[in-house]
Amino acid sequence: MRSNLRIIIGYIVAFALIVVFWALASWLIKSPALPLPWDAIEQFFVTLPDTFSHILISLWRVIAAMVLGTVLGLPLGLYIGRSERADVLAAPLLYLLYPIPKVVFLPILMVLLGLGNAPKIILIAVVVFFQMLVTARGAAQAIAPESITSVRSLGASPLQIARHVVLPSSLPDIFTALRISIGTAIAVLFLSESIAGSTGIGYYIMNAWSRLDYVAMFAGIIAMGAMGVGLYEILNIIEYRVIRWKHITKR
Repeated sequence: MRSNLRIIIGYIVAFALIVVFWALASWLIKSPALPLPWDAIEQFFVTLPDTFSHILISLWRVIAAMVLGTVLGLPLGLYIGRSERADVLAAPLLYLLYPIPKVVFLPILMVLLGLGNAPKIILIAVVVFFQMLVTARGAAQAIAPESITSVRSLGASPLQIARHVVLPSSLPDIFTALRISIGTAIAVLFLSESIAGSTGIGYYIMNAWSRLDYVAMFAGIIAMGAMGVGLYEILNIIEYRVIRWKHITKR
């Protein structure tokens, strides 16, 4: 309960600080392009019945893409990290492909898959896939050899070693990568929705911008920020349940 109370107080303080600095910037700049925060907050709640469908669509795209990218990238990264042969073959490919900004493939995906959900989900999934692949590979490589040897000496099979040693040891790094992926996924989502399609909170923000409705635009930004916070908190709950030992050692 105390931990939950600290989290709530932390969010309240952080939100208050953002509102204060936002209001000061608005008063200093004195431009309609930066409305007062309470105007945008009021607009957010007034238009929530209309924007809720956009938020749900964006949320579905992000969750579907993150699940797809994680399911494909995580086991492959762990396998590459524990297999020298696989790493010799995969490392050059990673070094060549990982630095390429994946958003450059959006036009190709739009041509091949149209303007619906598919190109947006696949683009975000590719970004998450590479982030999970690189992180899982590094986490698996960092496992102490003694941990593997001790379990193997007890007669554990490769599958049991992966399940009881490799995966648990890599989980803290994996959850860190998932947090980073949430921010990256939302950024890519905004870009893809603003370029292609007519649904999603990214489309709503850019549509408001094109109409010079800056209050509605910032209301959409608030909605996208709230979506990100919600995903972070859901991930925190999952992490707390999956790796309880990490939180016990902090007490």
